[in-house]
Amino acid sequence: MSPRLSGIGQRIADRLARSRDLTISVLLHTIIVIVVGSLAITRITEPPPADVTADPDTWLQDAQKQAGPPEQQDSVKIPKTLEPSPLLPSPTHPDIAREIRALDLRPTAPSVAPQPYVRNTEAPSSDIASPAPARMPREIAKTIAETADSWRPKRADGSSRAPEFEFTAYVGKYSGGDWNSTNRGTGDQIDSGSLPNLLYFMSEESKGKVRTNYKNVRALRLDNDELLATKPPFIFLTGTRDFRLAETEVANLRRYIQLGGAIWGDSSVPGKNSRFDIAFRREMKRVMPDIDKQWEPIGSEHPIFARPFFPEIRTVPAGLNSYREPIEVLRFFGEIAIIYTSNDYGDMWQIGLDREGNIDLRRNERGALVAVNENVWNNRDSYLRNLSPESLTSSYKFGTNVVIHLLTRWDNVTRSSNGL
Repeated sequence: MSPRLSGIGQRIADRLARSRDLTISVLLHTIIVIVVGSLAITRITEPPPADVTADPDTWLQDAQKQAGPPEQQDSVKIPKTLEPSPLLPSPTHPDIAREIRALDLRPTAPSVAPQPYVRNTEAPSSDIASPAPARMPREIAKTIAETADSWRPKRADGSSRAPEFEFTAYVGKYSGGDWNSTNRGTGDQIDSGSLPNLLYFMSEESKGKVRTNYKNVRALRLDNDELLATKPPFIFLTGTRDFRLAETEVANLRRYIQLGGAIWGDSSVPGKNSRFDIAFRREMKRVMPDIDKQWEPIGSEHPIFARPFFPEIRTVPAGLNSYREPIEVLRFFGEIAIIYTSNDYGDMWQIGLDREGNIDLRRNERGALVAVNENVWNNRDSYLRNLSPESLTSSYKFGTNVVIHLLTRWDNVTRSSNGL
């Protein structure tokens, strides 16, 4: 073989050797990439570890961050943990901790896409049966009977009860918020607004059998002993803002309910999920933290509708801007302890009615309207709607039915304690 051919053969052999080395190198790199990539993919898509429920609070915090702040959500909210109370075991109790760990808190895809909240403009039609209340201890029944007895005046000879009522109504002055959003006055005297107008209507329609003392409506601080000393049939709470009760206010309201009183909350912003709506529901559960007592709507079978002072009001009337959310209650031994109206009847009651059922547009010597809030009146049919005389009359009749029920709801207890 010639030297030239020998040189060519050697160069071909060298190239084949380098090509083999390159091929082997490419194959090795490909194998490494496939192995490493599959491990990474497997790592990402593997299910959560078995102990994901060991610390549910951590998962809840992460879920809340993903879901956004509660005020930006319409229909899907993550419930907050119940606050400790003297009537419930602490959430850190080992038995409760075991139950929490046993829950499957891993997120699952919702079966139905969340829908935005739409206000309810139809009257509730479902009748929801309430669970049978526990039997009331005799000592509690006696205390409640004494409280309810104070709302019925005695006859002149003091020997028997007249079928009449007399009481002073109070607007609760709570910590924070705007407790006087629908009532106006000076100091502790409430001169005009929703509650005086409602009580005036009641006094006129009952022909004096229900003595409401509508000219003597008072504002009452909830953090002193006056609430427990006066024991009115109900305390009226309203507002538009977020608020948080002080511990003394929570304790006083709880004791007041145990004595037979009631709390009537009326939101000054119609509909659900307003700042006051969220705060009122939360704070009333601090007042009544029992786990067996939850907010429940009342249907047409409830005495407010089934045995009312005004029988034509058989369902929830339309409130401000035509909202018709259900009336909700928390119960104490089967009877209303807290009643909540979220349809903003209070702003409707800022427009007073005269004895003929017309808008009361009387003015005082200074030219100011006596029974009508001018801001509400001037914004009718624009921002504020459903303020016709017919709608106002229905709301006043409904409010009267509520007050009459709060006055009479303990009648069975009173008769039993008096041996009747």
